[in-house]
Amino acid sequence: MANGQFSGNPKTEWLVQPTGDRDMKLLEDFWYDDPKGGHWLAPKGSVINGASIPQALWSTVGSPYTDSYRRASIVHDVACGDSTIKRDEANEMFYYACLAGGCSFIQAKILYAGVRVGAWAGVSGLISLAPGASSLLFRLPSEHTKDELEVRAKFTLISRSLEATANDFKEIRRVVDEQLTP
Repeated sequence: MANGQFSGNPKTEWLVQPTGDRDMKLLEDFWYDDPKGGHWLAPKGSVINGASIPQALWSTVGSPYTDSYRRASIVHDVACGDSTIKRDEANEMFYYACLAGGCSFIQAKILYAGVRVGAWAGVSGLISLAPGASSLLFRLPSEHTKDELEVRAKFTLISRSLEATANDFKEIRRVVDEQLTP
C-alpha cells in the first residue's frame, strides 16, 4: 500500500486491426490509487497498447505486455491520452504504479527512464509515435537504424546513472532530466 494500490486485475479483449494486434480494450473500469491520494481511472472502453517502451529497447527493458509493469502501463496509457493530465504527473504515477505492481526499485527506475526516453525520442524525431509505426522485432545488429542506436545509447547512459541513484523520485527525475536536456 505504500506505493499505492490497483483495483484488481484488468479485464480486457484483444482488438484485431490491419496495423497489428497490439491494442486491447478494457471491458470494465480499472484504476490505480497512488500514494499521494491520486485516483487514476482507466474507464471501461479505453483502448490501451501496453507500456510506452520504444521498440528499440524491448530486448533490454521488456516488451509492452510483459512483467510486473503491465497494470501500471494501463493507467499510464490512459493518463497520457488525457489532455488535462500533465505528462510529468503521468510518468511519476507510472513509477509508483510499477512499484505497486511488484517491480523492484531498479526496474521501476529503468521503466520510468524508458517512457521518458520514448517521449524524448518521439519529440526529437528519432522514432515515430504514430499508431502502427513499428519495425521488425528481430533484426541483426547491422540492420538497426542510426536513430534506434541513438535511442539505445541514450537509454544506456541514463540507466547507468540510475543504478547509483537513491530510490527517491525527485532524484530519479533530476538524473533523467539532466540526461535528456540538450
